[in-house]
Amino acid sequence: MTTQQEILSLTAELNEANYKYYVLDNPDMLDFEYDAKLRRLEELEAAHPELVQEDSPTKRVGGAALSAFEQVHHPVSLESLQDVFSMEELQDFDIRISESAPERVYSVEPKIDGLSVALEYVNGVFVRGATRGDGVVGEDVTENLKTIKSIPLRLKNAPERLIVRGEVFMPKSVFHALNEKREAAGQSLFANPRNAAAGSLRQLDPQIAAKRQLDILVFNLQLCEGERFETHSQTLDYLKQLQFKVIPYRLCTEQKDVQEEITRINEERSEYAFDIDGAVIKVDDLNQRQSFGSTAKFPRWACAYKYPPEIKPAKVESIVIQVGRTGVLTPKAVVSPVRLAGTTVTNATLHNQDFISEKDIRIGDTVLIRKAGEIIPEILEVDFSKRPENTVPYLIPDRCPVCGGETVRDADGAAIRCINESCPAQKVRFLTHFASRDAMDIDGLGGAIVELLVDAELVNTPADLYTLQEEELIPLDRMGKQSAANLVSAIQKSKGNDLWRLVFALGIRQVGAKAAKTLATHFGNLDAIRNASVEALTEVSDVGPITAQNIRSWFARTDNQMMVQRLIEAGVNTENQTEILDRRFSGMTFVITGTLESMGRNEAAERIELLGGKAAGSVSKKTTYVVAGPGAGSKLKRAGELGIPVLSESEFLEMIK
Repeated sequence: MTTQQEILSLTAELNEANYKYYVLDNPDMLDFEYDAKLRRLEELEAAHPELVQEDSPTKRVGGAALSAFEQVHHPVSLESLQDVFSMEELQDFDIRISESAPERVYSVEPKIDGLSVALEYVNGVFVRGATRGDGVVGEDVTENLKTIKSIPLRLKNAPERLIVRGEVFMPKSVFHALNEKREAAGQSLFANPRNAAAGSLRQLDPQIAAKRQLDILVFNLQLCEGERFETHSQTLDYLKQLQFKVIPYRLCTEQKDVQEEITRINEERSEYAFDIDGAVIKVDDLNQRQSFGSTAKFPRWACAYKYPPEIKPAKVESIVIQVGRTGVLTPKAVVSPVRLAGTTVTNATLHNQDFISEKDIRIGDTVLIRKAGEIIPEILEVDFSKRPENTVPYLIPDRCPVCGGETVRDADGAAIRCINESCPAQKVRFLTHFASRDAMDIDGLGGAIVELLVDAELVNTPADLYTLQEEELIPLDRMGKQSAANLVSAIQKSKGNDLWRLVFALGIRQVGAKAAKTLATHFGNLDAIRNASVEALTEVSDVGPITAQNIRSWFARTDNQMMVQRLIEAGVNTENQTEILDRRFSGMTFVITGTLESMGRNEAAERIELLGGKAAGSVSKKTTYVVAGPGAGSKLKRAGELGIPVLSESEFLEMIK
């Protein structure tokens, strides 16, 4: 067998194994056998790069990092769907359809809570993949999509040109494992699998995307040259024959059957590998679809039934107190296990004393719980009919549960905090915050490692981090020579961070990342910030009188002055490095609402700030523009009430070019 024949054979064999494993969920090749064949293929390709096939499975691991995403104009629009929230609204939809098409048939499918993309094939080869964007213009994420092993890179017996639409998602099992890993590393957690999938697909480095183990289900045929179909279900069956992983569907002719299928999907949602937030109902006949057409926003022949959040009872078994990095005591209810949105819930947030008192939540109570946004368990109300005798109102203790120190309530809010500056809980959380991704971004320095350093009395303040030596770290648990070297290297690297990261990392009350950026840009260096008067600080946008006083009070403390001086002596950068690209948005205030397909909200806010503008969190008369993506809610309504211009995502992208 020649080298070329061996490469072709291995490529075909491994791609078939991928299909059986990731699409059919029926593997017939042992893992070690697959790995051995893949290594052999990698060796052959390295020696003969001119023989590498377009559909080589070695492309799944991700190539070189990109500098930016190119825009893609979709040949066929990727439309969004109109939501319905009740069976009555669904019946209205059916009545409207049946008036024009009495013999209508519906395809009912689960609605995946993921990221919509278009995949394009030419002569059977995957050539381009793009995000939905605004439906007309998206972003080229081809290299990241190639890392998804359920996407075929080459099709057999394919038409000359084919475009399909699918939903990229992060499997729930992968999401939970990823968050556990990020928590251990002290990184911020993804809010839900959809956010995790969107963030992973938009990584400029495909190797990062490859590690996130994304998946896809194809749910629509956008364009297929040389083939004709009469129904949507025929197109899905055709795509399945081409070895795509296709959305499950059921055809229904009666409204009662549609409702039964919607109910069944909801009851079995926890069994799906992916998150769903509803069911999609589509007219199956393609000619009927064409006659119905679309509005400016939605196709008239389809809708999405959105499920209400599950609400279930649970018993409050105890209330525990967590101490945050600024000393705030946060109560959490430990509840009897209850299944909600596919996961077992054992605790729920209680926010603060005011929340507990307002709802009169007591230990022993039966409460109604739901997941806010399908993620965070929250208590809606108490079922007073089931309250046991002899329960007493719950009060947050007046002593810190960690150090026993005195607690006081903020004069300007509901927070109760420990005022012992040496409280161990505050020390660990403060150091973890200092090293976190949005602060000094010290890779590998998560909460678990911080606890090791504090317990070993190697670190007491952030300044101590910069004096750590490898030989001090090696004896610690979970630390070897390489890990110690990597951590010291990451700490030293953080010295070069921009000023705003340091200001945010200092943990000054009410100074978040946004205010830190504004302060860094306004004053230019740390000396100017720490010497500024309250009056000078309040002149800065986003800094009010209370925040200004917090800044002055923080820098006035002797221990903080000593720590800052040690950071400066260690070589930590204290100068602003962010350059305004241009000032086209000078004097403008933007509010971003809904979900942007091309970038996250934080990234959009950064782009606005780099162009001289301001990104705000709420709509007011001072707002210049509201940027609205799918799912925009009350902010969009408020913009309409105030007459604030609303930009689509594509219009916003045009403005920031």
